[in-house]
Amino acid sequence: MSSELISKFQEIGLSEKKAKDIAKNEKVSASFVEVLDEGSVSKADEKKLNLLYNLAVDSKNNGVAPEQRKIVTRAIVDNRLKTNLQVTEALRYVADKGDSATEDEMNAASGVGVELSRDDVKSEVLKYIESKKEEVLAKRYAGVPSLLSETKKLPSLKWAAPGDFKPVIDGIALELFGPKDERDVVKKEKKKKEPKASAKKEEKAAEPERSMFTEGFLGELHKPGENPQAFPELMKEHLEFTKGKVFTRFPPEPNGFLHIGHSKAIMVNFGYAKHFNGNCYLRFDDTNPEAEEEVYFNSIKNMVSWLGFEPWKITHSSDYFDELYELAEKLIKVDKAYVCHCTPEEVKAQRGMKPDGTLGGERFPSPYRSRSVKENLTEFRKMRDGHYKPGDAVLRMKQDIYSPNPQMWDLVAYRVLNAPHHRTGDKWRIYPTYDFTHCLVDSFENISHSLCTTEFRLSRESYEWLCDALHVYRPAQREYGRLNITGTILSKRKIAKLVNEGYVRGWDDPRLYTLEAIKRRGVPPGAILTFINTLGVTTSTTNIQVIRLESAVRSYLDNTTPRLMLLSEPLLCEVVNVDEGFGEEVEVSYKPGAEDKFGSRKVKFTKKFYIDRSDYRDETDKEYFRLAPGQPVGLMKVPYNVSVHEVIRDEAGNVTKLLVNYESGIKKKPKTYIQWVGENNVRKIKEIRMYNQLFKSENPSAHPDGFLKDINDNSEEIIRNSIIEAAGFEEILKKSPLNIGIEGSEFNINEAAGPHTVRFQALRIGYFCMDKDSSEDSVVLNRIVTLKEDAAKA
Repeated sequence: MSSELISKFQEIGLSEKKAKDIAKNEKVSASFVEVLDEGSVSKADEKKLNLLYNLAVDSKNNGVAPEQRKIVTRAIVDNRLKTNLQVTEALRYVADKGDSATEDEMNAASGVGVELSRDDVKSEVLKYIESKKEEVLAKRYAGVPSLLSETKKLPSLKWAAPGDFKPVIDGIALELFGPKDERDVVKKEKKKKEPKASAKKEEKAAEPERSMFTEGFLGELHKPGENPQAFPELMKEHLEFTKGKVFTRFPPEPNGFLHIGHSKAIMVNFGYAKHFNGNCYLRFDDTNPEAEEEVYFNSIKNMVSWLGFEPWKITHSSDYFDELYELAEKLIKVDKAYVCHCTPEEVKAQRGMKPDGTLGGERFPSPYRSRSVKENLTEFRKMRDGHYKPGDAVLRMKQDIYSPNPQMWDLVAYRVLNAPHHRTGDKWRIYPTYDFTHCLVDSFENISHSLCTTEFRLSRESYEWLCDALHVYRPAQREYGRLNITGTILSKRKIAKLVNEGYVRGWDDPRLYTLEAIKRRGVPPGAILTFINTLGVTTSTTNIQVIRLESAVRSYLDNTTPRLMLLSEPLLCEVVNVDEGFGEEVEVSYKPGAEDKFGSRKVKFTKKFYIDRSDYRDETDKEYFRLAPGQPVGLMKVPYNVSVHEVIRDEAGNVTKLLVNYESGIKKKPKTYIQWVGENNVRKIKEIRMYNQLFKSENPSAHPDGFLKDINDNSEEIIRNSIIEAAGFEEILKKSPLNIGIEGSEFNINEAAGPHTVRFQALRIGYFCMDKDSSEDSVVLNRIVTLKEDAAKA
């Protein structure tokens, strides 16, 4: 951390703590310095500096170039932009417009000069209340929170001061309803007084879980029916079908396995619809038969189900091939599409690509753009009937080649592919592209909220253009930031290289971050959903370190898994001062303090038992509290301590057995308690697979010699000849999936049975599940995550 940088930040007006926090992140601090230099900022108040800092972060996350950002920086410095919302809208405008952005248009887009007084706010709120007066009067004060939320979303009040809403609505409520009376009092059951600490604990446990569906990006989405239409009469037909419900879709391409980033997309689309009692389609975007395989279709369906969601309907883009073809001909007939025979290089040149591969050259139309409607229809039908080979001809949309938006540069709508389709067979020789298919199938399926990641932000213009050109219902595309995990790779091509070259066991290797791999590793789906919910949904890309995800998984497992005694390297002990038939039964809880959920089991302490080799040393020091000569130790739940009587060694001097005394009748508290397994309660484990990070760095793809050179050679450690307490393991195996959720959470998933659902905490080692390589008499375990105390060491 640079002390020079911290001093610079303090000189311009930041507190020491804020200056240090910003300086910690090299990339963000560098972006912040650029913004300060752009605005020639030498001193500013905290509010302005916060706006400039947020601009630096958001422009970095959204890939806005410094030259495009400058007009936003100037507007903050000269006090035109005064709120985070204004900065967000200004940045969104320059991101969309690129080099053609102007200050006047940016001012209009971000509400510069719009001054709304508190009286203006009151006037608009009263109009809104008048439009739903019966409902407002019926709910009285109980409806005030939702009234506050709804009026903040009114377009006419977009630029109002956030602090004006509550006093205005509170004043209106008092005028309408008068003082609160018995109608506004929620009667609560009397509770018995409890000790202060337990009362606090209960209050904390009952605290409702915050929901990403009512906050941030998703909380600000329009209501069904409010999305604008070029042809308003189409909204009536749409609402007749949806009955005013939310309709979303999750539209994966079935050309690979889903990864951790897709879990956010699944949760956003399925979860948003579910939260508002709507419907979500699982729609396979199967328009590229050359890359699609049955295994991907099945895996995608399984992963959606595993995450706890059930599609309203499962559809395929190919279901609509006939309708899409008809609309392609219609687009030609209204002179909005043409058949083009240009080579890929010629198309790039038309789009302004210079010979050196950079954009910025003069854009110009295709020579085939001026063809007649009749000629285009003839050529398109020839494409359909097999007269052209792949690459000889495409159908392009006649958009605006001079637009600053690349998604308007006459995109391809149909291309020739001589490949059979898994559902339509050999019927088609031409297939529609994503840019043509996606918005139209959204329209066919009456989607109210077409939610996608911000990489498709520029596509919104072409999405709406095509719907309007064909006079069909226009769904509302809205874009949120994607979820990325650092320290790994998610590229299908790169994972395929890892699989094909034997670096991992397969696409579901637990060291990968495909959803199949995460499931196999034993991560509960509820942990993933809870984690994403805590992150929330914004328009910024969320880059998360693996350790943050693991911390969330660990926290979830701590609340939902039983505990067992597992000895990774067992060491035999024999009690010398008891009879051969000695046995003392003790009761051990599966989770102390939660016996009502997890229960307990009885285990027998016998003359011969095992401890973990790491729990014995020949010598002690002040930090070592476990078993050693002269230092007794407690065994979990066993009434008395054991002490070393004699150490048995092999010829090499290795400890092979401990002879111990059972200090029966001597009540002395040991320095610690260790785990153990009785000789009559042993279940052998074939393998324990201990997983570490697959790569050494946070960005494997940045390695100068390629990502394969960044592989961690110790990413998988295999331990053999371990043992676990048999009775406890058998009971958990029999009862799995336990499906114990977290109280108050809406993300508790009832999983279907499978080896990955046999989860438990192994004391002092970590959280484990059974791997699919296990058999009836051969158990293989995967470590899901380490325990908290091991996390720092890892």
